Amino acid sequence: MRIKQSLAALTVAVLLASPASGQETSNGKPDSSGFSPSSPWSFSLTADGYVVPHSEFFVSPTATADREWLHLEARYNYENQQTGSLWFGYNFSVGHKLVLEATPMIGGVFGNSTGVAPGYEVSLSYKRIVLSSSGEYVFDTKNQNGSFFYSWPQLAYSPLDWFHVGLVAQRTKAYHTTLDTQRGLFVGFVHKKAEFTTYILNPGWSDPTLVLELRWSF
Repeated sequence: MRIKQSLAALTVAVLLASPASGQETSNGKPDSSGFSPSSPWSFSLTADGYVVPHSEFFVSPTATADREWLHLEARYNYENQQTGSLWFGYNFSVGHKLVLEATPMIGGVFGNSTGVAPGYEVSLSYKRIVLSSSGEYVFDTKNQNGSFFYSWPQLAYSPLDWFHVGLVAQRTKAYHTTLDTQRGLFVGFVHKKAEFTTYILNPGWSDPTLVLELRWSF
């Protein structure tokens, strides 16, 4: 049942992210929306499968669409299980060798958790090292005590273009373990536009949680 809901959420997210509503001029200049044909849309679809000890397996899909400064995003089972969210953000970056990329966002959350959430995605990269983090604070409009902060920081090193390893931490409400802040390591592989990453959280502290992530960019 939850997997069917996840697939439905993915379909809705792709439709929401569709660029069909944008209008472009034939002379190559930006239209009234501020976009130009030289900066096409980019999309990504990500599915995270959570193998949590003593809990039922669930999938958290995420869809994004970006064009110049505009960032659109849809999530399911992310802030909480059986909960969706829609996001609007502003992309910007500074630097050349040491590059800072950031996207402040605002989102609406609905489902088991309902509310408004300011959030962010930020990364700092230098050569083959990337320090990144995503986070949000959900102001629960149904239950004030249900408000919470979610974060996912990680440090990645890519010795090869197709291979990366690193450290990760997480604070979430989507599932519960004996640790409020989980930490662990990950290893990932890239092939063309697809990326597969395995996260192992809490090894040595408690029964480990396994997160299997598949990402496709186009």
